[in-house]
Amino acid sequence: MSLLVKNASQVVVVCSKMQKFLKSQDIAEQFIVLENTSVAIDHSGLISQIGPLQEIISSTPESDFEKVIDATDKCVIPGMVDGHTHAVWAGDRVHEFALKLKGASYMEIHKAGGGIGFTVDKTRAASEEVLLDLYLQRLKLMLRNGTTLVESKSGYGLDAQTELKMLKVIEKAKLLQPIDISSTFCGAHSKPKGMDEICATKDVLENQIPAVLDAIKNGEISVDSIDVFCEKGVFETESSKQILLAGKEKGMMINFHAEELNYIGGVEMGVSIGATAISHLEEISDEGIQHMASSNAVAVILPTTAHILKLKHPPVKKMLEEGVIVALGTDFNPNAYCVSMLTVMNLACIMFRMSMEEALVASTLNAAASVGKSDMHGSIEVGKWGDLVLIDAPRWEHVIYQMNASEIISHVIKKGQVVVSK
Repeated sequence: MSLLVKNASQVVVVCSKMQKFLKSQDIAEQFIVLENTSVAIDHSGLISQIGPLQEIISSTPESDFEKVIDATDKCVIPGMVDGHTHAVWAGDRVHEFALKLKGASYMEIHKAGGGIGFTVDKTRAASEEVLLDLYLQRLKLMLRNGTTLVESKSGYGLDAQTELKMLKVIEKAKLLQPIDISSTFCGAHSKPKGMDEICATKDVLENQIPAVLDAIKNGEISVDSIDVFCEKGVFETESSKQILLAGKEKGMMINFHAEELNYIGGVEMGVSIGATAISHLEEISDEGIQHMASSNAVAVILPTTAHILKLKHPPVKKMLEEGVIVALGTDFNPNAYCVSMLTVMNLACIMFRMSMEEALVASTLNAAASVGKSDMHGSIEVGKWGDLVLIDAPRWEHVIYQMNASEIISHVIKKGQVVVSK
């Protein structure tokens, strides 16, 4: 199918030279918004032309397109990219939200058997079919909010059997709905009940990773990245390094949690072993910022978590000023129930003083870079996938300005196919 989106008031192409990411200074100099512009997508789902309508139809008459959308008085932005989610799980943690409101900390709930451990029990008990149904419902909500590429982790199994069950659910979902999914193995999300750090690390290295690799070899799953909750009292720096390197040696990108609750040097370790992305970073050090700025490791910032857990805000402004590549993610999970990158952008601008341009780049091109997919995702450029979000508003900034901006999304287009239409 070929598609023409014509006469948009604004088209936020983000960049025009196939950049893999944009740092803050690049955004100030290179961020591109075109006015009175049209976008053509070919039969293969790739963007074929961007420009004035007359220029496009001079080579391809409007009648030759199978579908035409009149975007007069609308704006077009790239499909949103969610750089960090835990979207496969059963049960909920509503009762824990009440405890947090009374002052209980994340680690207090965790030590009392709640948190990740509570969700692990529910997820282990759920069938693959139940988990798939729940996951597809969540992906549908994400799509309605403009997300067209999502990073999705396992991690509520903590044993080989359940981690594989989760990864199989992710794999099946890739074929059953439109959103592109980058899958991440996160067997080291927490220490299983009854295991200390040494035993948990050994289990990941000797049982879980081999089981995942066998499933990959057999064509049951595909896994892009490996993740660890690198945290004091969970998987500390040396254990995290062993697990991450074991995944990297088998071709997985390193994309992990670090410095969320305590500073333990996880960032410095991650940069030293070639991490593609590092998430959270509420407690990152000045040295850690310098290490990330001197590398291409992407900082994936999660405003919902800092907001819900009342954590110290990560020093995002300093990261941007120092030249760190900054991306955003919802951290969608039972503890931070948010499916909307639109909400995340609003929070990032208010909480972390990001500009709206920085927030959009962090939610498109840079988030795609955090999962190694910015060659085809994250900007509106000829040769990239035709992933577009049409906004029923006079200026693109309304997707951030309006706190419930999903209401103004008129269309979501995935690889040239209209997958949401109001």
